[in-house]
Amino acid sequence: MFEPDSAFMRGLSTTVDSIWINVLLIVTSIPIITIGASLTASYDAARRLNEGRGNLTANYFRSFRLNFVQSTLIWLLIGPVGALIVGSWIYIQILPVLIIKIALSLLWIIAFLWVWPMQARFENKVFGTIAKSLLFGISKIGVTLAMFAIDAVYCAILIASWFFMPGGLFILVLFGYGALVVLHVPLLEYSMKQYTKHS
Repeated sequence: MFEPDSAFMRGLSTTVDSIWINVLLIVTSIPIITIGASLTASYDAARRLNEGRGNLTANYFRSFRLNFVQSTLIWLLIGPVGALIVGSWIYIQILPVLIIKIALSLLWIIAFLWVWPMQARFENKVFGTIAKSLLFGISKIGVTLAMFAIDAVYCAILIASWFFMPGGLFILVLFGYGALVVLHVPLLEYSMKQYTKHS
């Protein structure tokens, strides 16, 4: 059970690594403007962790540094657009624009799920990365739905815990988006394997 290669120890190691990725993600996202670089670094570090390559913390900060400029530019586009979409749902209650709001919301979710791992995996211009994230997200709709389902279940558990079991919130927040990234990575790698080299 406690052998280094046992299922229990591998599971424990993955759990600890997921928490650590989440801690790094939170700390490096505190300035807000760095959220894009933090998300990109978390996907890159989780992918390399999944492949057993290098030190988690070193990989995270290496990716954070290398992708900082472009990830920040992407975030400065994705973030405000997301805020505007949320604002439209709150303040624009007009039936004729409902379809437009739904379409824009779906496209934003697809872009958000895919753009950070795409930035971590491929070299491209800002708009090229966003465009390819939409292309992958739509063409690999099964993977997109699986990632969305993972995130939705986590959010549902978080909300339920808030109302019915507040004591569990700490554990859920401790795992946070870092754990979701770790769960996303195998799905993403499977969908991208024909387009990638070992890098």
